[in-house]
Amino acid sequence: MFAYAGRILRVDLTTGKVSTEPLSEEMAKQYIGGIGLGIRLLMDNSKKGTDPFSPDNPLIFATGPLSGTMGPTAGNGYAVVSKSPATMGVGEGKAHGFFGPDLKRAGYDAVIITGKADKLKYLWIDDDSVQLMDAEHLSGKSPYATDVAIREELGDYYIRVSAIGEAGEKLCRFAAIINDEFRAIGRTGMGAVMGSKNLKAVAVRGTNDVNVADLEGFTEFVKMIHERMKGPATTKYKTLGTPANVLVLNALQALATRNFSQATFEGAEKVSGEYFNEHYVKKIVGCATCGMRCDHIAVVPEGPYKGSTSRLEFECLWSLGPLCGVDRLDAIIEAMRLANHYGMDGISVGVVVAFAMDLYENGIITKEQADGLDLSFGNGDAVVELVKRIGKREGWLGDVLAEGTKRAAEKIGKGAEKYACHIKGLELPGYDLRSLKTAALGFSISFRGACHLRSGAYSPDVKGKVDRFKIEKGRGKIIAKNGDLYNAIDSLIVCKFSRGTYYKAEEELAQYYTLATGIPMTAEELMKDGDRIENLARLFNVREGVGTRAYDTLPYKITNVPIPDEGAAKGQYVNDKEFQLGLDDYYSVRGWTKDGIPTVEKLKELNLSEYANIVKGGES
Repeated sequence: MFAYAGRILRVDLTTGKVSTEPLSEEMAKQYIGGIGLGIRLLMDNSKKGTDPFSPDNPLIFATGPLSGTMGPTAGNGYAVVSKSPATMGVGEGKAHGFFGPDLKRAGYDAVIITGKADKLKYLWIDDDSVQLMDAEHLSGKSPYATDVAIREELGDYYIRVSAIGEAGEKLCRFAAIINDEFRAIGRTGMGAVMGSKNLKAVAVRGTNDVNVADLEGFTEFVKMIHERMKGPATTKYKTLGTPANVLVLNALQALATRNFSQATFEGAEKVSGEYFNEHYVKKIVGCATCGMRCDHIAVVPEGPYKGSTSRLEFECLWSLGPLCGVDRLDAIIEAMRLANHYGMDGISVGVVVAFAMDLYENGIITKEQADGLDLSFGNGDAVVELVKRIGKREGWLGDVLAEGTKRAAEKIGKGAEKYACHIKGLELPGYDLRSLKTAALGFSISFRGACHLRSGAYSPDVKGKVDRFKIEKGRGKIIAKNGDLYNAIDSLIVCKFSRGTYYKAEEELAQYYTLATGIPMTAEELMKDGDRIENLARLFNVREGVGTRAYDTLPYKITNVPIPDEGAAKGQYVNDKEFQLGLDDYYSVRGWTKDGIPTVEKLKELNLSEYANIVKGGES
């Protein structure tokens, strides 16, 4: 096979045993790579009911077929897949930068890590040489400090490192894995799984070539995409970046504010992409092979957080800003710097802080329980301090909030569940679902919990392609089709910021795959792969007891608290009748039962019959 390494590496941290096995062409074509290959390996290498923090829960690093090539955005990615400690279902994340290409060049399509080291270690992959190295001296260090220390220790600046921080070591359920200082495998708690294995980092140096099947054709395709990246399809990312969303969503009454109490933020101008870029952004950088450059690196110029530096995307700006009622970018940047320092998902940590503030405002958490912190909405300094305490699991509140909103609400009680904004245990991202109802349906059925990146279901609402104030028949088809495409994109590990450069997405992505691998792929086959991956992820969740209609739900605030803001969206919420109609529509399009379970016929259609026992009540 071209482009693929053709090998999967296995590492048992308990015994230190290392082995390799081949990747078959059939597996490569049916699951592509990235999250597709990762979910298949998770299913086949785990047992029903395994605790996410058990040594038996596999942690899988996976490259894509384009990783290590000169393909723009796709050449620089990797994915991590495991059972999520936040949702108890499929956990996965993708990151770009420079780590992914070296893992592929080291000669591996995936690395399956099992077991638990006797003390803190890091995995050092130097082509065929694979070693477990002592990492006790790295305990408590940030991912970036760990990165620097390992490269100095091994004597090569060009070694690439993917690491966890203190939050991962202390099993914060939304801990991230971070590479290249700011690039995060952010959602679903993959950093906590890594921490449970006493694995501080994976360091890699790859020196092998990654050869494509049709070099001339591949080169011309890459040139075409690079040219498109210079055009309007990526203007947003090259100029303001995703913080451009602040004013767009605020105008639509879809900018969730004060823990989804309002849908507009009076301080939106102060945290807008326009203001952010003019006053805080110091440089814009890009990943390997990317012709776009979207990383907006911000530095606080003055005040108590002077010098604080962080990359800031919309979702994290929103969660640590408007969602907490904070209109101070200096505090938001510092809070995000701390999230990176401790190694936490910037979305989840902000939502968790906003949840705590809501409880404080409503008398469910006292100032004494907050260890003296004034958690009133709008207190940016309190947000900064609470992020720090969560990262260190410091104090009663820091410790309980590190469990995530779902578990924290259960521990706190007194009706706290009504303030917990999550789906399946994963905190909501930055869209008020009461005024974006296609998004509400799409987020509810996402296999990894509340997620804007599983189907892009917010897009039809935001762009006005549908009536965003209702759920009606036909929304299921939109969500399913986009979900299949996004599964393919995340298995190729093409950056979603570049998706607009593929004018005929299914056809061009299939062509991209064929040119690289030499394995024929049609648009129909690519979309069927996406469908297969969706169904396999659903099967895993069914097997683990979190994959039925009962888990495709929305938070209390979305279904019971109407938008109070004056404007077109005033009074909107998702009522149960329309939501249930939407679920029926989606399940029907998918070929699932009324309970949201894939049928035996559907599994046969997708070459997944070997897992039929799961839907019959057993286990494969």
